Amino acid sequence: MTALGKLVRTTAFKLMAVYLLVFTLFAAGLLGYFFWNAERLLGAQINSSIDSEIAALADEYNQGGIVRLVSAIERRSRQPGSLLYLLITPESDALAGNVSSLPDDVFDKSGWNEVPYTRYNDASAQNRTALVRVFALQDGYKLLVGLDLEEQHRVRAIMATASLWSAGFIVILGVAGGWFVTRRVLHRLDDINETSRSIVEGDLSRRLAVAGTNDEIDRLATTTNTMLDRIQELMVGLKEVSDNIAHDLKTPLTRLRNRAEEALRASKTEEDYREALEKTIEESDRLIGTFNALLMIARAEAGQIETAMSEFDAAEVAHGVAELYEPVAEERGVVLVVEAPARIIVRGNRELIGQAVANLVDNALKHGTTGEKPEVRVSAASAGGLVRIAVADTGEGIAPQDRDRVLERFVRLEASRSRPGSGLGLSLAAAVAKLHGGALRLEDNAPGLRVVLELPDRPAAT
Repeated sequence: MTALGKLVRTTAFKLMAVYLLVFTLFAAGLLGYFFWNAERLLGAQINSSIDSEIAALADEYNQGGIVRLVSAIERRSRQPGSLLYLLITPESDALAGNVSSLPDDVFDKSGWNEVPYTRYNDASAQNRTALVRVFALQDGYKLLVGLDLEEQHRVRAIMATASLWSAGFIVILGVAGGWFVTRRVLHRLDDINETSRSIVEGDLSRRLAVAGTNDEIDRLATTTNTMLDRIQELMVGLKEVSDNIAHDLKTPLTRLRNRAEEALRASKTEEDYREALEKTIEESDRLIGTFNALLMIARAEAGQIETAMSEFDAAEVAHGVAELYEPVAEERGVVLVVEAPARIIVRGNRELIGQAVANLVDNALKHGTTGEKPEVRVSAASAGGLVRIAVADTGEGIAPQDRDRVLERFVRLEASRSRPGSGLGLSLAAAVAKLHGGALRLEDNAPGLRVVLELPDRPAAT
């Protein structure tokens, strides 16, 4: 397809053509109205001039009779730029005036008439047209007064020429402007298509160009770039999950296989087989828990649980989780304290938020209970339009440079590798916070770590 054919097929060119047609018709109508109005005003001025002249001559006739009328006509006929005059007798003989020839039947017509004429002693005024009116006097005399229409024809020609030039200029300017706009739009769309092809071929780092004009193409490009950022983020996350699963789940799967193989090789009694099966089931449960956590993180990050949103009491969730882990805390000699007011309403997924808080408490009991008087404190508060559920411990804490890294999947610091766990607890809590439009912040508890699950406060309508 040629460049011209490609240009003509664009939506921008078609819209330009429609707008140009509408604007041209509007301009033609406007010019036509001005033309008609000017013609009407000019015609009204001519009629007024002739009527005034007839009235003046009639007054001359009434005051001095035919002799005074003839004298007035002769005097007015000799003036430069005079009107047309012709006075005839009852026998149709010319008595006075400056017109040498007229159609024979002109004096038989009443009202206004447009007729050809010839003026006396004026070669430039031959074969012209005039607008005339015949006025009947007493005793059979008739008076014709008219005005040459050459000036009106000249004005009409000037206006017609100006209208044609104006219409032509409008069309040329509209086509040139439409061509420029269409070319510019087509150039931007070609850039978008080229970038889109690169993205389809696998280069997810490419982004649509934004001109900075904030027009509809810019807004579309910005929205598309945001979508591409999200897609790239999900693809990177998928790759990381795949890599993490390949590396971090390989060990427990290998251990599971080795235990089964050892049981087949070394077990001799029923108790040996039962112990091997119990260990296999225990390892399988840990693997199932890991996969369930990964599935929950994926669902949270994809926003697939939006329909499960409801309003609930965050303080009740904090008390419920603390009550669930209270036996574990007593067994480990940890003081578990809950600080939450009677009622804090928040809108979200109760199951996910409860799971996130449970993961934070579980992490605190596993990794933050060093020292002489270990303590885990769970608190819930609402302030500034935010609900903050915090879990603080008195352990060794996490260094500031590692706090962002521990929010990634399967990341476990060296100090915690010897303890049970999959490295998904904080990842799940961070995904839940992001799903609800909030954030997960890790702070220094001096000593220990304080993890804050920050969520938007959306109380129920009353």
